Amino acid sequence: MDAIDARGVVKIYRSRRSSTVALKGIDLTVSAGKLFSFLGRNGAGKTTFVRIASTLLMPTNGSISVLGNDVVSRPNDARMVIAVVPQGIRPYWHLTPREHIFHYLRFRDIPREESKSRTEWILTDMGLQEYADTPAIQLSGGLKQRTMVAMVLASTAPVLFLDEPTIGMDPMARRQVWNVIEQIRLKGSTIFLTTHYLDEAERLSVELAVINNGEILYKGDVAGMKAKGGAEYRAILGKDAPRSLLEGYGSVVEDGGRLLVLSDRKSVMSLADTASREGLDIAVGPVTLEEAFILLAGGREEDES
Repeated sequence: MDAIDARGVVKIYRSRRSSTVALKGIDLTVSAGKLFSFLGRNGAGKTTFVRIASTLLMPTNGSISVLGNDVVSRPNDARMVIAVVPQGIRPYWHLTPREHIFHYLRFRDIPREESKSRTEWILTDMGLQEYADTPAIQLSGGLKQRTMVAMVLASTAPVLFLDEPTIGMDPMARRQVWNVIEQIRLKGSTIFLTTHYLDEAERLSVELAVINNGEILYKGDVAGMKAKGGAEYRAILGKDAPRSLLEGYGSVVEDGGRLLVLSDRKSVMSLADTASREGLDIAVGPVTLEEAFILLAGGREEDES
């Protein structure tokens, strides 16, 4: 059985003056026990899909089932097998991380002693022990987010929806979260992840999909997505590099304070020789998932966020 099975999912947001089609007939399956990343620019439809799949929003048309439980006709059954880190989740300011986690587990009917042991495990593995008894109002934004993520991950629910779970965390905290996510996946949970951090998706994903303007552009693995972009290698140059010099070598993308040239290995190496003769700084290497995303969906992900 697939963990998530979506068929023809449409979502239209309507107001008095207009309507917006957020999802345009999404078909998507996620295998049980996998970590699946759902990627897309802001407004692409990621969060709308997660909210429908986790029973927080009704679809306009179509169906989604989670471990065989239809989220519209059997929402309570679906809720029994899922846990969710939604975007913008906030802690109760008077509760500590330890209290958040323990009471959340008890609310899910996990026995008291097991809830205690899970709480101590997740506090340790998420690097929260030092702050375990600090009221949330005194925590930094990153620690509040880590507390909310720890609370949900401690449930080890069969299906976990993580919508931008590491936003606002420092690099070390992100890696602690990654390690815990991988532990939970290895124990059998299915994890549905949305993220703006493409290095995160590349590190964790078994499978992934890219959504743009409410439609699926790609579904497969990381290697397949890189191949679909049609570029194996990339060159990075300063933003002031003359565009005329780059013509004919591949796709040129302005990326913050630099230029990316995305192409095959032969073209990129030829460009490197030309740039060297012109005295320009250049770095070359294999295409990353982020660069493949730029080719596939357009735009720079961080700019969208």
